[in-house]
Amino acid sequence: MADTSRVIATGGATTIEGSAGGGLVPWAVINGYNSSDEWSASAMATHVQLNDFSLNVTGASLSFDNSVELSVARQTFNLDTLGGELAQDIIGLKYKIAGELLYTQLPQLSIGVQYKRLDDFTLPSLVGAKDDWGFDVYLAATQLYFDALAGHNLLLNGTVRATKANELGLLGFGSQTNDDYQLVIEVSAALLLRDDLALGVEYRQKPNQLDFAREDDWQDVFIAWFINKHLSVTAAYTQLGSIAGFDDQQGWYLSFEGTL
Repeated sequence: MADTSRVIATGGATTIEGSAGGGLVPWAVINGYNSSDEWSASAMATHVQLNDFSLNVTGASLSFDNSVELSVARQTFNLDTLGGELAQDIIGLKYKIAGELLYTQLPQLSIGVQYKRLDDFTLPSLVGAKDDWGFDVYLAATQLYFDALAGHNLLLNGTVRATKANELGLLGFGSQTNDDYQLVIEVSAALLLRDDLALGVEYRQKPNQLDFAREDDWQDVFIAWFINKHLSVTAAYTQLGSIAGFDDQQGWYLSFEGTL
């Protein structure tokens, strides 16, 4: 297992879909601190509390050689106002195809795929979803710029995703009237206040393909503290817009992550 091979914070946090990145957006970075021929393992638990809903996520990932990342995540979306819950499992695979986060002019580029499957398709099918499973495919580019802003390092990330997922897949995939993949853009920026403390923003574009309710893009403002290479905590304020007809869903996000 890796101990000190990579610089602290270079593995990022873990998203609510289990891949390394911010809270909402996967980055090109590989989770953990492993370098050449080294392994790393991570586990995380996240809670998001909104006005009418809450989301609990548990997940784990295994990475090798700072090149390959395999992740699993379990999402439980509680319908606090309506009653009941939706749940899905996500298996992710990410592969670094070029570049490095640090020291090279070429940003780190990674390609990833996420397989998602719902536990119960009853509610998503009633609101017009076509399938209870689907694949997301994404390409991410991430670069760290030294001394970019007031003497602080700045991380920038851009991700392009092909997806049919409604509300990440919690409301199924595709619709009875639109079963085509949608291309969406996701971006992140994080300013390193210290080597172990990042303040950032994220914006995630989402499809809007169910007729019964509008689906909005998501955004957050986060702060991540990498206490050491084995423990980190991320807190955020989230603005998720309209979800399933409930407008102005906003609230807080808290995630803990352990890494070996």
